[in-house]
Amino acid sequence: MRLDKYLKVSRLIKRRTVANEACDAGRVLVNGKVAKASTAVKEGDVLEIQFGNSTLRAEVLMLTDTTRKEDAKEMYRRLP
Repeated sequence: MRLDKYLKVSRLIKRRTVANEACDAGRVLVNGKVAKASTAVKEGDVLEIQFGNSTLRAEVLMLTDTTRKEDAKEMYRRLP
């Protein structure tokens, strides 16, 4: 699954265009490397998203094309 689509479906970022912009700005890392929006994401990958001064780290647990709002948190696990 594409990184920008995963960020939107998992609701880590609300809109796909915003996810694209974050990737283009170099604020999203996959396994410690700067990632483009088209980067393929697989289960077990570690994502780091920089929001201003804070950084969110999450591990990919599940990939689905669509999900309900209540089930979106099951797609990832936040890391310290």
